[in-house]
Amino acid sequence: MSAAPLVVITDSDLGSDGVEERLLSEAGLRVRRAACVTADDVREAAAGATAAIVQWAPVTAEVLDALPGLRFVSRLGIGYDMIDVDAAAARGVAVANTPAYCVEEVASHTLALILCFARGIVAYDRAVHAGTWAPIESYRAACRPSDATVAVVGMGRIGARVAAMAAACGFRVVAHDPFVPADRIAALGARAVPLDEALTTGDIVTLHLPLTAETRHLVDARALASMRATSVLVNTCRGELVDEDALADALRDGVIAGAGLDVFRREPLPDSSPLRSLPNVLLTPHAAWYSPTALRELPRLATQQVIDFLAGRPVPSIVNRVDPGRDGDGARAAVPSTS
Repeated sequence: MSAAPLVVITDSDLGSDGVEERLLSEAGLRVRRAACVTADDVREAAAGATAAIVQWAPVTAEVLDALPGLRFVSRLGIGYDMIDVDAAAARGVAVANTPAYCVEEVASHTLALILCFARGIVAYDRAVHAGTWAPIESYRAACRPSDATVAVVGMGRIGARVAAMAAACGFRVVAHDPFVPADRIAALGARAVPLDEALTTGDIVTLHLPLTAETRHLVDARALASMRATSVLVNTCRGELVDEDALADALRDGVIAGAGLDVFRREPLPDSSPLRSLPNVLLTPHAAWYSPTALRELPRLATQQVIDFLAGRPVPSIVNRVDPGRDGDGARAAVPSTS
């Protein structure tokens, strides 16, 4: 009798109550937990694996070449930029993210940052704590929502939720996403616009895109220069969507008025980062995803899609197209991806 397929959990900083091991064992699968940091770690820990559950560990083309039996990678999270999805597809390995576990959390965190800038919550709090009672002077940029435009760049699950929530608060909303029809955007209370118009008209511009070769540094010095001097950038998605050096210069020089950031090029954000010392930046520690409910849901959902894939059931969150020619296994992964 052949051994049951092996599933390797390469890394996780979420803590664990053993839900992954329990679910996989109940499904008749073997499981191994590791603490990988480097590609070499992954090659060693995942030897012999049929599937892997990955949080931050790199899964490169070289790693995939060293793991010929690998057929499926499940990402503990929404982004998957630590996995070479094209190389995986070429080698018959399906990659899936876990897109639905924290939609409410990230959308509400984004809206909170938007409202903090629109209504000056942090500035007012700091003023009152410092003994100042000055509703006008403490934050002259406070606005009526219906007088301001929120530009949503990326209308997947989270971006769509942010657009609807912002519209419900009374903001004018424009949205850019070349993959979403204008009528679907309109149904959420937003107006579809090109990217350059989103940047130039948004009083608050919020990013909700995957990190890819095409979107890396989407917001660079040129994009920032096209924004209004009174505008604010919000990013709760991926740090590398923004050129941080250009952003720091723009914030320091008054090119834009502020930024609300939950994600960064390097995490934790280095002590030396100029973003830490700029008064017009709100910083949170990649926490937009978090709630106790999301923390419970993420490992369960990421594990369940491994079980489903290995059982031949559809996995709607697969993000790459797999060549079905590799031993026939890829056919199970050749399903439409969802954002």
